Amino acid sequence: MIAAPATTSVTPKITEIASGLRFPEGPVAMPDGSVVLVEIERRTLSRVTPDGKVHVIANLGGGPNGAALGPGGKIYVTNNGGLKFVNRPGKIFPIGQADDYRTGSIQVVDPETGKVETLYDACDGRQLRGPNDLVFDGAGGFWFTDLGKTRDRDSDRGAVCYAKADGSMIREAIFSLERPNGIGLSPDEKTLYVVETPTARCWAFRISAPGEIDSANGPYRGEKGTVIAGLGGYQMFDSLAVDGEGHIAVATLISGAVTDLWPDGSRADRYVLPDMMVTNVCFGGRDLRTAFATLSMGGMLVSFEWPRPGLPLRYLNR
Repeated sequence: MIAAPATTSVTPKITEIASGLRFPEGPVAMPDGSVVLVEIERRTLSRVTPDGKVHVIANLGGGPNGAALGPGGKIYVTNNGGLKFVNRPGKIFPIGQADDYRTGSIQVVDPETGKVETLYDACDGRQLRGPNDLVFDGAGGFWFTDLGKTRDRDSDRGAVCYAKADGSMIREAIFSLERPNGIGLSPDEKTLYVVETPTARCWAFRISAPGEIDSANGPYRGEKGTVIAGLGGYQMFDSLAVDGEGHIAVATLISGAVTDLWPDGSRADRYVLPDMMVTNVCFGGRDLRTAFATLSMGGMLVSFEWPRPGLPLRYLNR
């Protein structure tokens, strides 16, 4: 049995930066004060300036889901291939695989020109199904989750892959997981954190070398990694970020919060936000003490103070 961590709830003072976004996700806080993010329903990579203006960097098609700044100042995007959305007054939410879905992919965008190229659309001879989130390491590669797609009567099994940023190598590292979503590295890059959406569990996997997981070939999930924490009740995990002290900040659906998980799983603080679809979080601002969160159902980007500095990202010069 997984013991639920001790939990406290806080309603932080938030600043609304932008509204009217079309299901935002994948925020990256840039050195100039802007936030680059994806708009999944709009199918774009966009930039939000500090005054709240939104500028489209590139039209990506499919379903851009996560973003990270990589080598050469390029933006790497996990594209889930497309989602079907329901629109209601002031609300938007996904309900499954898009009618025009073909495959998932990893895209690379030049933020200066808007040029887009597909870096990967398959792994080990299998099409990528629904890439979701990614994180770069210090060895020139990145980890990403493939959550898969959900259809009316069935869904894909999820996986974690590792790839080189230059397009020279991709391989599956962990299989299978239950709709793996957020992914991040501990400050020392010895632990890979992955959260599953429907189970609201945070897994920790030991990294033995770049792109290599200890015990990745165990016959069931409990041998592949260790559960750090699992939330009770009707809640689901989305994407995540790791702060400078190794805490895992996980966007939490339904309850509408960013959950601050202690790395030993002993405690979870909930920063409650005004949207049930809190999908992602990143750190920026002075001393990386500002948390930027995407409130996707209402189409907002907001910020609030985080209790610790965030973890500086690879390739992001401040």
